[in-house]
Amino acid sequence: MRKVLILGATSAIAQATARLFAAKGDHLFIAGRSADRLEMVRQDIAVRGAASVGVFAIDANDRARHEALLDAAERAMGGLDTVLIAHGVLSDQKACEGSVERALVDIETNALGVIALLTLVANRFEARRSGTIAVISSVAGDRGRKSNYVYGAAKGMVTLFLQGLRNRLAAAEVQVLTIKPGFVDTPMTAAIPKGGPLWAKPEDIATGILAAIEKKRDVVYLPWFWQWIMLIIRMIPERIFKRLSL
Repeated sequence: MRKVLILGATSAIAQATARLFAAKGDHLFIAGRSADRLEMVRQDIAVRGAASVGVFAIDANDRARHEALLDAAERAMGGLDTVLIAHGVLSDQKACEGSVERALVDIETNALGVIALLTLVANRFEARRSGTIAVISSVAGDRGRKSNYVYGAAKGMVTLFLQGLRNRLAAAEVQVLTIKPGFVDTPMTAAIPKGGPLWAKPEDIATGILAAIEKKRDVVYLPWFWQWIMLIIRMIPERIFKRLSL
């Protein structure tokens, strides 16, 4: 029976994953910005078999409250062994190009706040020599593209940070999982035209996340074919890539 903290729990992927944890009878502690939306999620997963469901309203950029979040989760569940971070926003690239402040806020939200919390979680799990850290990054972090390089830069920062963290925590037998979804049909991508085989549902991504946690994976692309798509994209020479419209 796991004791799971989910940050960004009101996102579509996080909700779908929480339902899978609940179906296995795990303890859950969910956190996010909106207390009202968190309560809706709590009610939903409470009836799906969760051993318990706690709630903590927090803006992930409020670093001063990160320790309080972790302490509250441990008190509510009698411990903590799994952390899933699903926090972030899809940047408006054009808005970020026109505003330094907007670009920095998005990087704060998608990268710096996540890294701050990861640092605290890593220290706790390393001391205990156990635990699972799972973080939703993105295929966008594999290579910078003009259509979303602010978002991609933030996700790339998270991915690289997780690589180092995984290297550090391997000796303590702490799993560090980097989750790289491709196109997912969620409210966050509502403004993007959808359709075709590259788009996945949140439930598909959630199934992949749980499987990767249980198989002790290090990195997972979801759906699986994005691993090969991104390999091809990374292999395109820069002199050619800079002329492409991606």
